[in-house]
Amino acid sequence: MSTPQMSVQLYSVRHALQADQNATLGHLAALGLTNVEAFDFVHRAGELADALARHGLSAPTAHAGFLSPDGASAASLDETFRAARRLGVEILFDPFVPAARWADEKEIARTAALLNDAAERAADHGLRVGYHNHSQEFVHTVAGVNAFDFFADRLNPEVVLEIDLFWASAGGNDVVALLNRLGSRVRALHVKDGPVIADPFTSGAPFDPADTGQVAPGRGQIRLDDSLAAAPHADYAVIEFDHYAGDIFEGVAAGVAYLNQKGIA
Repeated sequence: MSTPQMSVQLYSVRHALQADQNATLGHLAALGLTNVEAFDFVHRAGELADALARHGLSAPTAHAGFLSPDGASAASLDETFRAARRLGVEILFDPFVPAARWADEKEIARTAALLNDAAERAADHGLRVGYHNHSQEFVHTVAGVNAFDFFADRLNPEVVLEIDLFWASAGGNDVVALLNRLGSRVRALHVKDGPVIADPFTSGAPFDPADTGQVAPGRGQIRLDDSLAAAPHADYAVIEFDHYAGDIFEGVAAGVAYLNQKGIA
């Protein structure tokens, strides 16, 4: 069992980044963070890489949408993967495939095939790829299992997963059982807490992340302690908030303190 490295998804501080990127990255570094997870970086990888370096930060993981039909061409994949490597990314996760694609067996199989193909192309860039869940992946049953398990069973061994514990819970999972099923494929966790809510993505209604009641890790109802123990192959424990009602840096600091108490730095 290895101890994961701590990180924070920069989406959590997106508003602060937009207002003052340098000050925001400096604040994260001052909290003791050395890793971040990047997003929306493809057309500014060089700029972001330089900014991270100024503050002693690295981005070993990142999010980019590359599994949608308009994002899966060879040219766009290579552009995305080159940008990821310029940033120093080791594992690139697609963060969201729309809910409708998880309701159909053929679409789920096609998404898995796209990810397998992307993994082969990513390897040419010295990069691994994977998928990051929300809740819509779990609410449909396909061939006797939930859609996400059906999807995971069709992934090649080199493809990895990042399990968002909050959203996996919202999808109706016992997250510990889910992690046990997925085993060594899980290489990163989103350590996110709050109430156990119902999946909002398949309702068709507008979704406001402010309604999820997310709180600092360790203060909600998600089984974070047990989940960390159930993911012994995870390389990264990533703090993330889709929305936080208070000062976001206080929320991140509380997440850092929580993971520090678990021996994760």
